[in-house]
Amino acid sequence: MRIRGIVAGVLVLLLGGSAVPARAADGLGPLVDVAARRLDVADLVAAAKWGTGKPIEDKAREQQILDAVAERSAAMGVDPATAQRIFRDQIEAGKLVQRGLFARWALRPGDVPAHRPDLEKEVRPLLDRITGELLAGIKDTRDVRRSPSCRTELAKAVGRVEGARHPDALHRIALTRAIPSIC
Repeated sequence: MRIRGIVAGVLVLLLGGSAVPARAADGLGPLVDVAARRLDVADLVAAAKWGTGKPIEDKAREQQILDAVAERSAAMGVDPATAQRIFRDQIEAGKLVQRGLFARWALRPGDVPAHRPDLEKEVRPLLDRITGELLAGIKDTRDVRRSPSCRTELAKAVGRVEGARHPDALHRIALTRAIPSIC
């Protein structure tokens, strides 16, 4: 039952926009919010993989994502190495969520999602959309990410996003893992 709520929530956020509206005054807020929404999709990835024998870690798929990010970022005028660093952190944070959920479900089988989303048809299109949003956010925040106050701005953005989204402990930890390469 919980996974249907997560699926519905993720779809609303993705189709209706982010929980933190994008405004220039928000600095890194919109970029951090997109990273948080990507972590919500990690819940769906975990649900899609649970009980199937599909590994959480898929180095070949991760490299495909990073190669595509390099290509797309270069076309957008974003430094490919920077984009890949940020996306590596996103991928690692997503795996952290998946491992955490797998451990939770192993201990509490009643929490296992009743619905298994289709990884190819349902989940990857969401991740592809978020990839574009992350790349746009990386481009839009270039100046603040290069500024001496970036770490301070990043901490403020995390506080605003967490205040708006109220993530559980697993997702707060994962968000911390998802963002170090932003600055």
